[in-house]
Parts: sequence; structure tokens; C-alpha cells
Amino acid sequence: MKIKESPSRKVFMVLNYIFLGILAVSCLLPLINLFAISFSARSMVDANAVSFWPKGFNTAAYEYILSNKQFFQSFAITVLRVVFGWAINLALIILVAYPLSKDNPRIFRSRKYYTWFFLVPMVFNGGLIPTYLVVSKMHMVNSFWALILPEALPMFCVLIMMNFFRGIPKAIEEAALVDGANWFVTMWKIYLPLSKASLATVSLFLIVNHWNAWFDGLIYMNLPEKYPLMTYLQSVVLKFDITKITSEQLMLNPHLVDVTGRGIKGALILLCTVPILMIYPFLQKYFVAGVVMGSVKE
Repeated sequence: MKIKESPSRKVFMVLNYIFLGILAVSCLLPLINLFAISFSARSMVDANAVSFWPKGFNTAAYEYILSNKQFFQSFAITVLRVVFGWAINLALIILVAYPLSKDNPRIFRSRKYYTWFFLVPMVFNGGLIPTYLVVSKMHMVNSFWALILPEALPMFCVLIMMNFFRGIPKAIEEAALVDGANWFVTMWKIYLPLSKASLATVSLFLIVNHWNAWFDGLIYMNLPEKYPLMTYLQSVVLKFDITKITSEQLMLNPHLVDVTGRGIKGALILLCTVPILMIYPFLQKYFVAGVVMGSVKE
């Protein structure tokens, strides 16, 4: 049966859609402007004549970036970081969140001590210098693992998974244990399949965090060829100056004649943003369904 909406409800929905539409457009306009600049001619960009549509269309900025070996090296490092970082983070999150979700002291007698052990560093961390000294003493400076292991267990995601595990009816777990399943089988066969929404949410947080991270690459990597993609982007945005290009560089890279620094920066920002935007739609459906997706109705 269709429920008839009141006039005030209809007005609210219309205003809500208008507000959200304006908010969405305001988020897209800067990207559209970067897109237009990256495909525009140098004379048009220098004259500030480009707004939201390319003028003097050319692809010189993208040709220059894609001819740069450093871009592909940094891109490969970031892809590997996302894959390995996501796998390690998610495995540790599950292995920590599942036992901490057991409130019954007869099941996990030392739970409160482990909870404090994990939560205190979340609030009071050692800081940048002690963290760098630990990474240095572990001989991980200029190592790929310096980008992953220092943040291997994000406690915020542990709390999300722990609270979700608590919401699953205990009767299901008890039935599995009575049938002979051990704790690991119960977690693997019952809890994880029922936690698809939470796992997707946590996975998206982890993937975006690894993809966008730049500061750890800046402090742990001394060699530019070992920079992750966002650290490379940061160095280009802050340090790249088209006016300092020599005639020898122009001979080696003729694409530089037709581009500006703004065009190269805009093209690079778009190339760094598009991959993560392509991943989001595959996980968005779990946000729409919410944390009740796959759960059991009592």
C-alpha cells in the first residue's frame, strides 16, 4: 500500500534534493576545471580563459606525463601498496576484532586487558620522531614495507568490525560450536559471510587511505624513484616550474612546448584521482544496503 506524503514532507524532499544537488555540483566543478585546463592550449591557460570547457584542445600534458617513467614507477608502487596493505590490514582487523567482540568473560577472560592494550595507543601515540626512529632501527627506510607495517592495524576499523560482530545473534555461534565447529571455523564460515557490508565499508576506508597517503612516502623514502603516487604528485604540485625547463629538456620532451605547469598539474591530479573513483561504485551498494545487509532477522 502506498503511503500518501504530506505537503510538508514533499517540500522537505524537494529542498533536500536541491541542496544535495548544489553540494554535488560544487564538488564536481573543481575537477571539471582541472579537466578543462589539462586539455587546453598553453596560450588559453596563460590568459586565464579556461573555465569548464577546454579551449585550444590538445593532449600535450597527458603525453608528457605518460612519457615520464617516474609516473609509472610511483603508480606501480601505490597499486602494490593498496593490494598488500589492504590484505594485511583486513586480516589483522578481523583477527583482533573477533575475539574482542566477546563480552562473556568465560569465553575471553583477558579481554579487557587486550582492549586497553589496543585502545591506549589509539589515543596516545608516540609521535613522528619516535615512529621514524623505530622504522629506521627496523631498517625499513627506503623500503616498501615502511608504507604498510607502521599502520598495519588501524584501530578505528577494528572498532567498526568489533561492533558489527557484536550485533550478530549469539545463538548462531552457539549452534555452530555445539555442532563441533571451533572458533576459527565459526569466524570464517559464519561471521565473515554475515559481515559483507561491514567488510566492504572497512575495505573502502583502507583502500582510500593507502591510495591517498603521501606523508609517509615523503619521510620514509629518500629516493624519488621509490615515492608512492601521491608523494610524487605532491612533489610535482609544489616543485614543478615550467619556466625552469632548459633547452636540452625541451629537445628530449617536445611536448613541453605546448603545456603549462597548471596543465601538467591538472592532468596529473586527474590521473591520480580517476582510479580510486572507479573503485567506489563497486562498493557503494553496500553503503546503500547498510550494515543490515546479510544479517539475520530475529
